[in-house]
Amino acid sequence: MAKSKPTAPVAPAVPKAPRRAPLALVENDIWLVPFEPVLRQRQARLHARLAEIEQYHGSLLNYATAHYQLGLNYNAGRGGYVYREWAPGAEALFLIGDFNGWDRHANPLQRLDFGVWEAFLPDAEYHDRLTHGSRYKVYVVTAAGGKDRLPAALRRAVQDEQTKDFAAQVWRPETPFAWTDQKFRMATAVPEPLIYEAHVGMATEEGRVGTYREFAENVLPRIEADGYNVVQLMAIMEHPYYGSFGYHVANFFAASSRFGTPEDLKFLINEAHQRGIAVLLDIVHSHAVKNEAEGLANFDGSDNLYFHKGERGNHPGWDSKLFDYGRPEVQQFLLSNLRYWLEEFHFDGFRFDGVTSMLYHHHGEGVAFMGYNNYFGPAVDEDAILYLQLATMLAHEFKKSSLLIAEDMSGMPGLCRPIKEGGIGFDYRLAMGIPDHWIKLLKHTADENWPLGDIWHTLSNRRAGEKTIAYAESHDQALVGDKTLAHWLFDAGIYTHMQVSDPDPNAARAQALHKLIRLLTLVVGGEGYLNFIGNEFGHPEWVDFPREGNGWSYHFARRQWSLGDNPDLKFHQLGNFDKAMVSVARERHLLAANPATLLKHDEKNQVLVFERAGLVFIANFHVEKSLTDYRFWVAEEGKYRVVLSSDNGRFGGFDRPDESYQYETDEHQLSLYVPSRVALVLERA
Repeated sequence: MAKSKPTAPVAPAVPKAPRRAPLALVENDIWLVPFEPVLRQRQARLHARLAEIEQYHGSLLNYATAHYQLGLNYNAGRGGYVYREWAPGAEALFLIGDFNGWDRHANPLQRLDFGVWEAFLPDAEYHDRLTHGSRYKVYVVTAAGGKDRLPAALRRAVQDEQTKDFAAQVWRPETPFAWTDQKFRMATAVPEPLIYEAHVGMATEEGRVGTYREFAENVLPRIEADGYNVVQLMAIMEHPYYGSFGYHVANFFAASSRFGTPEDLKFLINEAHQRGIAVLLDIVHSHAVKNEAEGLANFDGSDNLYFHKGERGNHPGWDSKLFDYGRPEVQQFLLSNLRYWLEEFHFDGFRFDGVTSMLYHHHGEGVAFMGYNNYFGPAVDEDAILYLQLATMLAHEFKKSSLLIAEDMSGMPGLCRPIKEGGIGFDYRLAMGIPDHWIKLLKHTADENWPLGDIWHTLSNRRAGEKTIAYAESHDQALVGDKTLAHWLFDAGIYTHMQVSDPDPNAARAQALHKLIRLLTLVVGGEGYLNFIGNEFGHPEWVDFPREGNGWSYHFARRQWSLGDNPDLKFHQLGNFDKAMVSVARERHLLAANPATLLKHDEKNQVLVFERAGLVFIANFHVEKSLTDYRFWVAEEGKYRVVLSSDNGRFGGFDRPDESYQYETDEHQLSLYVPSRVALVLERA
């Protein structure tokens, strides 16, 4: 009998690793499938960094407390002031000020671990010399010599009226500010953000710098009456040059002293909360002023402390310094800065400036962002993405309802999606293409040739699931060298044809289009809306701060409120329309509704008909044709009535449609009279 062949041993079955479900971000956008490994790598890097932070600091919130360790802080336990500075490349540091006669050698700092220096000033010796209001600096000695510098984490900087030099100032008032905003609830006050972008200094009609108190007492009531529920404050972080619009920040923990004291800013925010208005800080973590006398540049002589070394540390277009987001100490400094503004001043969130510049090594300059490859690969600064993820986590952890807006023109996927889904964690992004499109039309295209399809595409084209703040114009469009929408529309007539009684046809055209542009932008453009201070009533001029080139004039760095308040002027009518438009948006929760649906696109008659939040919008852009018996389809049968007409006399219109008339559907169709350059808003009765 033949022997059978021995059988080979059977290997035990190896259980298959469970297949991971795709990230939610990828599930919602199939074009991201090839890039899922990069998204997961970003998540893994974030989790590793968080684990490291928690190992050494306990939590992300504890990590974001560098401002309690650095700078000048009073230590009751030790009975005196402790001053610390991070300057690993320095050879010596000395604390100087009026408390020691600015003696550069009287108070040396001792070097501790990790490049931190410290000096202790006991009450027994300094209690009557280092007091509230005292001025001080730090003398930093490097291989290149010694320089008087401003401390990195100072809480207040003040400018000498004579020398124009800045110095740090001890700020420790006997009576702390008494907050009374405990009942303010962000979620209740701001179901959908209607944002009023504002600059405190230019908010007065007089040719001077306005104050926090004046803004609280004079401008907040206007914002509340106009229906906006968020005020976004620009230029709060201390900056040495007023004309920089606040974007060349020098002192990240200091509220600008040119507008008043820290208590004055707290008064403003507290008053806003009393009125049900949230307050956002326009925060600048994308770059910093290059000035060494006032800022952080080359602080310890290494050219690589807070910023990248060499040319990588210089922004090619902004004449400023670029942070090294990969350095843990820089991460901690900036994260602590976020916590400071939320905690100390009760801000409700941030509008992050220049996010596109942060995200890419090329800073978005000269790049069209035509494909998904632009968002991944060597051009992307992964250190910046890690920092932004930490930043959004921290803000939402410290104040759950924090509102975080990213100024990004690149369209980075996932920027405004939760981190757990593969995103970066912002709540909203600015629709930066919308104002550019309107200005481009006004500059280059005659009214009768406006392509409504392009307008609709620009307004409605945004990433699904990522919320957007729409705006027809912001401070960017108002800056000198450009003009506001009103100025583009009225041109020279903005100075000569603004009386209500003036029948000038060019002014009538400008007034009509100003209303249509803003209404379409609000309704179609996003899930939030932004207006720049004064533009709600068509402020007549650009913004230009005092500088040598204009003779240091404040003429264009103010707001002419009297124009909007005067019932005899067309500015007042434009303001009436803006108020009515915002009121409709609030009452109908329009911005929380699904995106607008196009019901009719009629290039021949220059009409768009669309629906959102149960309201029907009809916009006739034709330069002369008023349409009778204009028919279009609606989803719901029934009677419809007008809730807003841009042609109402209160808004500078001609009262052509009968707003009391009720329109009834006929087989899901409505028939209306729609005058030229008029928008109507209907609701089902």
